Amino acid sequence: MEFIADFHIHSKYSRATSRNMEIKCLAEWAKLKGINLMGTGDFTHHLWLEELKHHLEDTGNGLFKYQDTHFILTTEISSIYSKRNKTYRIHNMIFSPSFKTTDKINERLSRIGNLASDGRPILGLDAAELARIIFDIDENCMIVPGHIWTPWFSLFGSMSGFDRIQDCFEEQTPKIFALETGLSSDPGMNWRLSALDKFSLISNSDSHSPQKIGREANVFDCELDYKTIREVLRTKDKKRFLYTIEFFPEEGKYHFDGHRACGIRFSPAETKANNGRCPKCARPLTVGVMNRVEQLADRPQGYVPSSAIPYKNLIPFDEIIAEAKGMNKTAVAVEREYRSFLAKFGNEFEILLKASKEDLLKGLSPRVAEGVLRVRAGKVNINPGFDGEYGIISIFTGEDKQETNEQQLSLF
Repeated sequence: MEFIADFHIHSKYSRATSRNMEIKCLAEWAKLKGINLMGTGDFTHHLWLEELKHHLEDTGNGLFKYQDTHFILTTEISSIYSKRNKTYRIHNMIFSPSFKTTDKINERLSRIGNLASDGRPILGLDAAELARIIFDIDENCMIVPGHIWTPWFSLFGSMSGFDRIQDCFEEQTPKIFALETGLSSDPGMNWRLSALDKFSLISNSDSHSPQKIGREANVFDCELDYKTIREVLRTKDKKRFLYTIEFFPEEGKYHFDGHRACGIRFSPAETKANNGRCPKCARPLTVGVMNRVEQLADRPQGYVPSSAIPYKNLIPFDEIIAEAKGMNKTAVAVEREYRSFLAKFGNEFEILLKASKEDLLKGLSPRVAEGVLRVRAGKVNINPGFDGEYGIISIFTGEDKQETNEQQLSLF
């Protein structure tokens, strides 16, 4: 069966996370979005784990269920440690096939650090040692390095990471077979590194609120069970791993280089011209994802490996509606229209990915339908994100926006 999966989220027990990040609300939003399989996130937190055990029904195949939504046991560990006289900060996702395995992982990791401190605990644990511990407990677990290009906390991060996967995971490297691209990069950027060809590149929302689940996701055509999904990722099976759903990477918070405090946003070339320093305060710039990819790439832009899994860049539907109406996406009118259109089509991904042009023009307002079609065609304008600031994305041109304003004024 074909299904959409978002493996990486956080619960209400993580910092800066909505109190609505709980099972009932996640299942409701998964249905609105069209997501069939959700990661639980944060299984290392004792209170969240209690809720998971209480609410989720074990399907007997490594997945769990709440109403119509399936869940897979996941968490994220932040490792901060020193190695060869350098400090590394690496985030890794862990997938577990059972509560039994999860309990063993939590018992072992609780000896190293305080798992109750946060939904995403910080441990002074070498990533290679973390992998050794997890695979010794259960070889069916999966470890996926998270948002691998983010400057401050990732495998290849410019401020905190490594240049090669094997330098991070050492002899455990052969057991790592999937990588998470993160919001600020897409697979096309990752294809420039030949060393990544053998890895499945997955994309997830890393959401801290229910409305943002599915902003990145994965589309499979296989059995909905843990072992099958693991095998599809391990073998990078193009027949069963169909494509990923991506942000436009420029919209991510760390796509370009820059210095947020001074309002400096630079392309890699501009950073080089300024010797890596902010022209206003002379402090080092935060080197973003695009620059870091350029540093490590051994292929030109646009290269597509034969083993590549396709991807589609999308913009969340509420953002399309908001821009079409010239409103903030949190406006009541935007949410009302969002739910009205979903009632017609079934879910958000049906609109963004599958509905025909004819059906879109029939079922949506003309301007919203035009917005969806432009996004599908990649006809968007983006001011890239930098140093923790999201990029600003625009579907309609200045002329189009003027037309919208005039239409709105004519209503009064």
